[in-house]
Amino acid sequence: MAQVVATRLIHGSFAANPSSGSPQSRAEKLKPSFGFPAKVLVQSEKKSRRGAVHVTVPITVARSTSVEAEVIPVSPEDVHEAAEKNQYLQGIPQLGDTSVGMWSKPTVRRKTKIVCTIGPSTNTKEMIWKLAEAGMNVARLNMSHGDHASHQKVIDLVKEYNAQVKENVIAIMLDTKATIQVHWHITLSTGPEVRSGDLPQPITLTPGQEFTFTIRRGVGAADSVSVNYDDFVNDVEVGDMLLVDGGMMSFLVKSKTEDSVKCEVVDGGELKSRRHLNVRGKSATLPSITEKDWDDIKFGVDNKVDFYAVSFVKDAAVVHELKNYLKDAGADIHVIVKIESADSIPNLHSIITASDGAMVARGDLGAELPVEEVPLLQEEIILLCRSMGKAVIVATNMLESMIVHPTPTRAEVADIAIAVKEGADAVMLSGETAHGKFPLKAVKVMHTVSLRTEATIVGAETPPNLGQAFKNHHTSEMFAFHATMMSNTLGTSIIVFTRSGFMAVLLSHYRPSGTIFAFTNDKRIQQRLALYQGVCPIYIEFSADAEETFASSLALLQKQGMVKEGEQIALVQSGRQPIWRSQSTHNIQVRIV
Repeated sequence: MAQVVATRLIHGSFAANPSSGSPQSRAEKLKPSFGFPAKVLVQSEKKSRRGAVHVTVPITVARSTSVEAEVIPVSPEDVHEAAEKNQYLQGIPQLGDTSVGMWSKPTVRRKTKIVCTIGPSTNTKEMIWKLAEAGMNVARLNMSHGDHASHQKVIDLVKEYNAQVKENVIAIMLDTKATIQVHWHITLSTGPEVRSGDLPQPITLTPGQEFTFTIRRGVGAADSVSVNYDDFVNDVEVGDMLLVDGGMMSFLVKSKTEDSVKCEVVDGGELKSRRHLNVRGKSATLPSITEKDWDDIKFGVDNKVDFYAVSFVKDAAVVHELKNYLKDAGADIHVIVKIESADSIPNLHSIITASDGAMVARGDLGAELPVEEVPLLQEEIILLCRSMGKAVIVATNMLESMIVHPTPTRAEVADIAIAVKEGADAVMLSGETAHGKFPLKAVKVMHTVSLRTEATIVGAETPPNLGQAFKNHHTSEMFAFHATMMSNTLGTSIIVFTRSGFMAVLLSHYRPSGTIFAFTNDKRIQQRLALYQGVCPIYIEFSADAEETFASSLALLQKQGMVKEGEQIALVQSGRQPIWRSQSTHNIQVRIV
């Protein structure tokens, strides 16, 4: 059924539905009950009663009487009926329209970011431009496929896009999974992933059939195939269940020889080249970073990528090792750990602490653990990342059916919505955009579902213990918290100026209702901020005069349709590196465009 979008215009400072109670009760709900924000409010109230401490924050603001837009998709037949019930109902662009600057005041922007894996379906200039227009924020390069030459082409195209398009930016993520060359020029995946070898053509296997996996190189026949991992035979035991691609096919191990594992097909299907292998309930004894991975990492350093996604991280030592290498190389690249191994779960806290963010890689996680544990772990990892001030990406099978079909299943739509509601910074597409038939449609579905879901979230809850993550930056955190409160109550977007990205990231983790317009004079910081929820990074040359920079920034936002004349916007001056202020001076202003 075709979708139409309508706006419900709600008067007053609180944009909430009528069932959410009085303005006073809604204000009470905005007060956090835990972590740093709660401490700030309690201490403020106590100090106010004693009259001993005064904190001056230069804020010039009048209570907003403007209207705020809530985006509500409805079916065409609902429009007439809804219009009769609500005199404020009116149409705005259809969900499939990805243009900006056409929304009711204030401008509606998608907050949850989209990571797209680039592959044969999308590795051309035309497709990368179209993906960016459809909603891609981060381009992911999967080092399991292709070679450095093909990935170099994609990196150059993304950099060309960033240089030409001033109102948008795409970050680059390199997923480290190495490849090696063996005889017969067969390319096998190595590194932390166990994969089958190449086959002349796909093999159709049926339940009950015998099939053999061998560590002998170059085997690819109707009843056997190579495995790239030399200790495969040692790690597998008779009675183990071997899964292909996270369970798309399964094999029961019946016997072993010195170099082969003989199996019985339990769940059949079509076996293709270089398929990912897991043993249910076990992790392979592979290093998280292999020798060939280091070659890929150096490739990323040379090309100044923004993020590394490291596979099968089992402990924090791997992250420290990579970060030390990057520091010695003088590379400013952030490390995203992929949580996809059963061994990583007991060390989750230390792994995420050492990293800059995490990816919930649900495919491998569901192969090594019972599938019913995966949604619970997803929620736990998202909450943990948010409480520690780290970025978090939800990945794998989000729109799997759209690899071959033009529309998603309703369960896939719900899956995206759940990730958005749980507070993920980004959601990721893998095969959907790498080799799928409908990559642009997949991105548009992810965009519209995220945007629609975000419209239902009022005053996102601050995660517990967030204050501990930024405990050395107490004042900046206090201002981030109050800027968020202001955004949520007045319906304003936020402007922040940053050289390091710190204040923009801090604001992002508090999840204000308005967009965070992060102005920076560093292109690398601009690209990195493209991953963070709610942040719209914009490059601008900073003037020596603060007012001149403020005025030019507002003019730029208005010119690009990101804000409108008469709209209120909060301007935050805080963070680790003072810009146009002394180290001890922090402030929030509210200005009218």
